[in-house]
Amino acid sequence: MNPQIIPPRPSLIQKNFWLILTSIFIFWSFSIGDGSFLDLFYVKNIDHIKTYISKFWPIDLQRSFLSLTFFAAIETLAISIAGTVISIFIAILTLYPSTSTKVLNTGGEWEKSYYKDNLLQSFSLFITKAILNFFRTIPEIIWAVIFVFATGLGPFAGVLAIGIHNAGVLGKLFSETIENVKLQPIESIRASGSKKSIAFLYAAIPQAFPQLIAYCLYRWEVNIRTATILGLVGAGGLGQQVHIAISLFLESKVATLTIAIFLLVNCVDFLSSWIRKKLDVNL
Repeated sequence: MNPQIIPPRPSLIQKNFWLILTSIFIFWSFSIGDGSFLDLFYVKNIDHIKTYISKFWPIDLQRSFLSLTFFAAIETLAISIAGTVISIFIAILTLYPSTSTKVLNTGGEWEKSYYKDNLLQSFSLFITKAILNFFRTIPEIIWAVIFVFATGLGPFAGVLAIGIHNAGVLGKLFSETIENVKLQPIESIRASGSKKSIAFLYAAIPQAFPQLIAYCLYRWEVNIRTATILGLVGAGGLGQQVHIAISLFLESKVATLTIAIFLLVNCVDFLSSWIRKKLDVNL
């Protein structure tokens, strides 16, 4: 009888290769910066921070500026809602063509012989995902700069920037959600002789619907923050007012606007969570 061959015990480096490699990349990432966390604790730098923060007080509570801040907050909220609606609309339009053949052809074995249909379906999937990747790859702030040059300063550029970028994000999330639905309901509907589009509509979508709603609400939460940032490049809202105040060294106004941003973002987060709870959907 041949003696049992026991494989050699892997070395410590072999067992922890990925941990070591990840640690090296993390240390390398911090090493490429010119500064250091210790710089924050130098007495001189702490004094600079204290001096700058002291300029934020007292905050500007003039009635005219509070009115301006309120309407800027409303504009920021409107930008986030309009941009999110546009992105949802585009994502819905791309939902069917961005679905893989694995889901669409489930239970339709008799249709798999149609080579032209499958080729067209694969081509549609490739083109749709390429477009969504393009939308998603370019950051909102770059889209905002492009649309500011195209449409001029104002909230419309911010709406388009949020809409286009998030169409790519939601399109990908929607597609991945559909990929994870159970195939048995689709097979049952296809077994009755229904077309793949009917099975997709009545079997795949209902399963994915709660998750799709959760993703839409989550992106709205993200977009309210994004709408503020886009204002820094002239896309309207609170961000544009912050940019103006910083440019004129009006720190008391910056403080007021910062508080407004904090309140607006937290209100939207609370509202989104409340809606998800009412609809019983979660990320």
